[in-house]
Amino acid sequence: MTIDHVPDYSRYQHLLFEKRDNGILWITINRPEAMNATNRRLHTELTEVWKDVGVDPEVRVAVITGAGRAFSAGGDLEDMVDRQAGNWDKMVPVIREAADLVYNVMRCPKPIISAINGVAVGAGLVVALLADISIMAEDARVTDGHTRLGVAAGDHAVIIWPLLCGMAKAKYYLLTCDFIDGKEAERIGLVSLSVPRDELLDKATEVAENLAGGAQWAIRWTKRALNLWLEQASPSFEASLGYEMLGFFGPDVKEGSAAIKEKRPPVYPSTLDG
Repeated sequence: MTIDHVPDYSRYQHLLFEKRDNGILWITINRPEAMNATNRRLHTELTEVWKDVGVDPEVRVAVITGAGRAFSAGGDLEDMVDRQAGNWDKMVPVIREAADLVYNVMRCPKPIISAINGVAVGAGLVVALLADISIMAEDARVTDGHTRLGVAAGDHAVIIWPLLCGMAKAKYYLLTCDFIDGKEAERIGLVSLSVPRDELLDKATEVAENLAGGAQWAIRWTKRALNLWLEQASPSFEASLGYEMLGFFGPDVKEGSAAIKEKRPPVYPSTLDG
């Protein structure tokens, strides 16, 4: 049984919290020096925070955005590849947490709004697109990025992209890793709304205030019912996570990581076979 209590948000290192009027909790991903890339600590915090939001009696709606010019620029490659790839003991907890991140966002009883203020990749994109309402700056850009790294599209992609933008667009963007700007993301249904950058935070506030002033149980139960569509995709999602993690034990991921860091085209070992 879940017992409501006010959580201790001070234990978070890379998330900032501001409680605003009407039960709105403003969450800021705060590693601007790294464009809010997710290291191991931040990945864990993005996973755990939704349980705190769910039990906090002072919160009706959560809004999440990024500090500086990025929402979250993917995973920290030093953490994700250099220290973890090929290491069984390090990868086992990663796959569990990757699943928990998706499920905790989905199962948080309160509505979540993402204000996508800049580039969003990797674990940050999980939160950006799984949020109940996603509002994106027109000039912000997103990409899943997994196949560019050399691993299967895991994280959230298989559970949500086909529902949001259809299978044809999902396959195109997940296989190619092409970037999508805010206008195109709204056009294909990947995000709820796209607005000029200087209107983003005001629009997120407006939507949050609307939800905070609405019938709370009606809103929460509607979210719960709609997310049953996502729950039905859980087997495909779990398979994608397994395939993604398997890729971290192969040779392509090291070349993909090196190419990203060196800003050059990759030459994957798998393209040289035969």
